Amino acid sequence: MLVEDDTPRPRPARLTPLVLDALGVEELGEYISELRAEIARAEAEISRKSAHRSAADAFFRKP
Repeated sequence: MLVEDDTPRPRPARLTPLVLDALGVEELGEYISELRAEIARAEAEISRKSAHRSAADAFFRKP
């Protein structure tokens, strides 16, 4: 018997939140820097995929 699963799959947690109370000011600054670097990496990937998609759309566009 096949069951159609219409419920969305739960997304795994991508980042594990840190307990910020245990971190000092310098450590919090480093943590923020790491998060900003990860955001920049994700934004670069979005740009790369958008450019790839635009190129594909232009290639397959009907004249």
